[in-house]
Amino acid sequence: MINALQFILLILIAGSVVYYSWCAIATAEFFKNSKQELGASVEPVSVLIPVCGVDDDSRRNWESFCQQDYENYEVLFGVMNPKDPAVPILEQVVAKYPHRARLIFCLEVRGLNHQVSNFMHLLEAAQHQLVIFTDSDIYVQPHYLRTVTAPLVDPSIGLVTCGYVAHAPEFLVPAIASLGRCTENIPSVLLARSLSGGNLWFAFGATMATHKSILAQAGGLKSIVNRIGSDYHIGNMVINAGYRIELSPYLTETDGGRQTLRQLFLRELRWARTIRYVEGPLYYGNIFTYGTVYCIPLLLLSGAHPWAVIISSATLIIRIIQALVAIYTMNCPKLAPWLWALPLRDVLSFIIFIGGAFGKTVYWRGRHLQVGVGGTLTEQDSIRV
Repeated sequence: MINALQFILLILIAGSVVYYSWCAIATAEFFKNSKQELGASVEPVSVLIPVCGVDDDSRRNWESFCQQDYENYEVLFGVMNPKDPAVPILEQVVAKYPHRARLIFCLEVRGLNHQVSNFMHLLEAAQHQLVIFTDSDIYVQPHYLRTVTAPLVDPSIGLVTCGYVAHAPEFLVPAIASLGRCTENIPSVLLARSLSGGNLWFAFGATMATHKSILAQAGGLKSIVNRIGSDYHIGNMVINAGYRIELSPYLTETDGGRQTLRQLFLRELRWARTIRYVEGPLYYGNIFTYGTVYCIPLLLLSGAHPWAVIISSATLIIRIIQALVAIYTMNCPKLAPWLWALPLRDVLSFIIFIGGAFGKTVYWRGRHLQVGVGGTLTEQDSIRV
């Protein structure tokens, strides 16, 4: 006899199975039908990279932006603290590519979102109308600029964005992080895109290619400098200005280095709480995405009854198939050996989902911030996460 709690778990598992299946279909369709078209390298581009601290592969990552198969572009690195450990490395990069890279000291703090404050300085220093906002911890191939700028020839497209994964993580924690991006984050975005008729209303922070005029028309970065979730808000600004967001099939590379589980948890908890405050009730729909986790209490409550074992096994198999579809359509075969860690990934994701549903505080680059309605920020001197 199935009791009420088992019935609820079965509903959640059924919803998750539908979600896994739909994600697999959306992922396969997108990467099968999308081609990485190369632009003509005509319009000059300014690449804007806010930097705070140093990661394991920082120099390699930053130099990759200076080695593009693109005729006319510049790379602007921005730091807020002249004593930042990244400065000596950035000075070496600028010295190596003097006609390509510049280092900008963004000393004036213009709001609580230091990344947006940094972007504002870089945007003012940029020489070109076409700009690309990107993160400091990603690596790109030489055809990156030509790929992500190509769709902008369509005047209806106001912004081009793309995802990011670690194609070949060497350690467990980066592998868990990459499994999240490859098998959860990007597929869920593709599902949302499919449900909205191929449209997006937000962007990935790894790449946001747009024009200064569009940003000005949408209200400028000043309107979001005290909000968290700059990628979401910049995407929203472009949509509200009457343009479309194009998702490129190009995937940037982020390795994750030797980050600890605590660092990963705090980062993803910040993301979860940000999503909750900027998307509102839509966040709670994620409750139907953790089928493999719900199978654990189902097995315990049923005493591992054969029917529960069958349902749990089928759920796990479907989840693994969905993960494999994502891994191979995104050309990440070296992520497949880490599939044994998928249950760990799913349990961590569920814990982060619960934490994101109830907290207000995020830890971001050594600062404790409180998030309010719409992603508004308040700085906290000392507060527990």
